[in-house]
Amino acid sequence: MALVTPLSPDHDSEVAELAKFFNETLGFCPNSVLTMQIRPEIARAFINLNKAVMANDGRVTAEQKRLIGYITSANTGCRYCEAHTILAAERYGGSDERLKHIWQFRTSDLYSDAEKAAFEFALAASSVPNAVDDAISANLKEHWDDGEVVEILGVISLFGYLNRWNDSMGTTMEAGAVAAGKEHLTHNGWQVGKHQ
Repeated sequence: MALVTPLSPDHDSEVAELAKFFNETLGFCPNSVLTMQIRPEIARAFINLNKAVMANDGRVTAEQKRLIGYITSANTGCRYCEAHTILAAERYGGSDERLKHIWQFRTSDLYSDAEKAAFEFALAASSVPNAVDDAISANLKEHWDDGEVVEILGVISLFGYLNRWNDSMGTTMEAGAVAAGKEHLTHNGWQVGKHQ
């Protein structure tokens, strides 16, 4: 059970307008945002940060950003965010094969060397303690320019916030996210867990 009950999607008109962003990415406004709107400034700031981080200003695609978010969330154990990011990756063109084999990224031809560098960076940056070292940084910089590195770390950091929010809150998972998790993640041991 969630620590705090989400408010209705139309509770705050400004938040509701900003939250339309999630209709494209997920097909619904996530309960995490509906809980944040208990303090509307938090919800507004979060949505605007999310929109800025997920904007495609370089070569890092919308699908790649969601896979980076997935790896970050899986590494920290946030089942809620794992389901949301895999759903969004699918909505942004992630093939069943890419979604299914994400944990084989190191050896799979489904992922480019640039993606592999970004995924290694996501694992290291989302670890506690932080495991980014010179070799991981050099490999990342070999494939991505400074702006793209900022975008990649923006995704990792955004999901660091969300992972702590949703795991601590026990945010109730929406039906669409549950379905995506069951379809794409159960073979890796994913469960809804506390997010029921």
